[in-house]
Amino acid sequence: MITGVPDESQVYLNGAFMRIGEAHVSVLDRGFIFGDGIYEVVPVYNGHAFRMKEHLDRLDRSLKALRIEPPFDRAGWIDLIEQLVARAAQPTCFVYLQITRGVAKRDHAFPTTPVVPTVFGMTTAFVPPGPAVREKGMAAIGIADERWLHCEIKSVSLLGNVLAKQQAVDAGVDEVIQFRDGFLTEGSSTNIWVVKDGTLSGPPKNNLILEGIRYGLVAELAAEAGIPFEMRPIGQAEVAAADELLLTSATKEVLPIVTFDGQPVGTGRPGAVYAALRAAYDARIAAL
Repeated sequence: MITGVPDESQVYLNGAFMRIGEAHVSVLDRGFIFGDGIYEVVPVYNGHAFRMKEHLDRLDRSLKALRIEPPFDRAGWIDLIEQLVARAAQPTCFVYLQITRGVAKRDHAFPTTPVVPTVFGMTTAFVPPGPAVREKGMAAIGIADERWLHCEIKSVSLLGNVLAKQQAVDAGVDEVIQFRDGFLTEGSSTNIWVVKDGTLSGPPKNNLILEGIRYGLVAELAAEAGIPFEMRPIGQAEVAAADELLLTSATKEVLPIVTFDGQPVGTGRPGAVYAALRAAYDARIAAL
């Protein structure tokens, strides 16, 4: 049994549903050899996918960026996700989808003859952040962003993110906040938000960050709550001087960062902007 994937859950691989232990991929799959593929993670609350359209829009963008022909149309992806959820061990879960270019002779260039993309899907257990972490907050440190220059692609080539996350683990904190040329990019697997004088700010959407699905959602929630919002370059000194720092992701939803590089952020406690966004986020989930 693989942790987080119960035996009773079924996974999907290339047209068939099966137990996780029965799923096998060729060692010549370009996802294994080159990391030549993309993935998507869709959170599901009580059987209802959250922001499905936005997740599938990003999946399409990533496939297009890698020039992989989509194995399914939009209706096909939705059907696959619904089938995975129906087979899941619990109704609140994540659907993980991974698409690679497929199996071919090892060569850096794309295959010259057509190959069939490998499509894999599974569900994993999802326990939303509980009251303790919501009220206590998280700790982060700043590091240099040493990843590649196409972070906007949700690629399975995640070594840079893995190394960044391990720096957080080694430092005994929850997350890193990365900076490139002195400007904020993102966390190891999260988007980072800065609050100063009541205004919520995030880095501009470009090739240096992965546009999390919560990127658009945070803008919507801020508008509903009457919180001034802007996307712009944010310097490292601004992050250190923030009144509040927040992070968002599918797994973390929206959470406060209360210490940065060993110093308290603002009062050292979750702030008013976080509280407003958290309440609005919970209301969106409840409305599913």
